[in-house]
Amino acid sequence: MKPFGYERATDPQAAATLVADSTEAVYLAGGTNLVDLMKLGVTEPALLVDITGLPYDTVEHRPDGGVLIGALVPGSRLAGDPGIRERFPALAEALLSGASGQLRTVATTGGNLLQRTRCVYFQDVTKPCNKRRPETGCSAVQGLHRDLAVLGTSDFCVAGHPSDMAVAMAALDAVVHLRRVNGSPRAVPLNDFYLLPGDTPHRETVLQPGDLITGVELPPPPEGAAMSYRKVRDRWSYAFALVSVAAVAATEADGTLREIRLGLGGVGTRPWRAREAERLLTGRQPTEERLREAARAEFAPARPLPRNAFKIDLAVDVITEAVRDLVGGRRR
Repeated sequence: MKPFGYERATDPQAAATLVADSTEAVYLAGGTNLVDLMKLGVTEPALLVDITGLPYDTVEHRPDGGVLIGALVPGSRLAGDPGIRERFPALAEALLSGASGQLRTVATTGGNLLQRTRCVYFQDVTKPCNKRRPETGCSAVQGLHRDLAVLGTSDFCVAGHPSDMAVAMAALDAVVHLRRVNGSPRAVPLNDFYLLPGDTPHRETVLQPGDLITGVELPPPPEGAAMSYRKVRDRWSYAFALVSVAAVAATEADGTLREIRLGLGGVGTRPWRAREAERLLTGRQPTEERLREAARAEFAPARPLPRNAFKIDLAVDVITEAVRDLVGGRRR
């Protein structure tokens, strides 16, 4: 066991200063991912700064229909919030499809966004992994990659992002609110928050040392929109997605898609916003042929490996079914 220090932060500035002053200090909230990685030896922080006493644990519903979710709000409370269930059901569904009831009670909103990949080579310190130790190689390319990404990958990393919640938030145009070390606020669209691996897969987000996630803002959903979260996995519960789709659709009276948003999970190195598919579907009748055509176009730049190429066909099926069900009025 490697000894480590523990500090319970009394205010945001004290927390930020402690983390910014040391490259080996990290924030601790629910710890459902961090503690596991410490046990595996993947990360060995010298100092844990407990932020659970900071004032970021409320869900603030706004008059315009938007919501500000504190970074320390646990998944169970967020999924059960009446306003979330009514106006953002895709988010509630995504949360309930992830982890277990016990973990959701502890895991926080901010921590969920910062989950690390479950790639087996990232979690095995005896194997080369560019994400864990830069410039050592990516074992997954020639190894076990069935569950990993096909979009956004590089020669340096093919690890997938594990969060269900972040996929729904990507489709909901979420904005991540940060507190900088100097106390200044920063707002980052969630779809800009995550970095593609490129040749620096160890850099996963735009966070700078000491930056603290304080909350996530969801703007009002499109007027009259229907939404859902659909997840395909190897077993019914407590499993990460092979493919998941968060779909938000608003239609005109004649059935054309006035607005369509698609977040994809299980297929990308980050929560994947399907911009090309959205572009091809907006303003058009969502026929079966068009849905499949748009979904295929989204995967045109995919780089599948031998054991995960099946995800493309599976994703096309799930996207098509999810949107078809929404516009057909079966999920509101």
